[in-house]
Amino acid sequence: MGMIGRQIVEQAGLNVEEVIRLLNKAFSDEWLAYYQYWAGAQVASGIMAPVLRPELEEHANEELEHAKKLSKRIIELGGTPVLRPEDWYKESTCGYLAPKNSDAATLLQQNLQGERCAIEVYHKLLKYVLNKDMITAHIIRQILQDEIEHEQELEDIGKDYQIVLSSGSACKCKKK
Repeated sequence: MGMIGRQIVEQAGLNVEEVIRLLNKAFSDEWLAYYQYWAGAQVASGIMAPVLRPELEEHANEELEHAKKLSKRIIELGGTPVLRPEDWYKESTCGYLAPKNSDAATLLQQNLQGERCAIEVYHKLLKYVLNKDMITAHIIRQILQDEIEHEQELEDIGKDYQIVLSSGSACKCKKK
């Protein structure tokens, strides 16, 4: 795309450097989310862990794909993605919640918090570029849809967990 794509965005009335800055903030969020999910999947413990682990691993992989899409768009607009992991913390909007407590219920709440922050970030970014930068808007809309699905999947796991807790046991097996 190169310079023509950048010019189209500028002619639409957007500050391309601001778009790149916002994309880099989201890019940093995605890398931190990737690692938060991946690390959480490794250390998850408790009754919910067998259900939560594969979900966290799947989400980690999807966050990495988001980072790739954002990186590609940043480069298309003439920018450079954040290159140093330590800078992800400085640029991040949503931050990183280390999975210090390995209890799956705690991890679930941390990751729900992260998804809700991501949804807010992408909603604001979409409003900023909408009807001015169709390519960025398309990418952001796809990522936003994934983040909303992640939130729903985590909420569903949490509801299932509450049902298990309220039933008094994980197994209503008949003893022979």
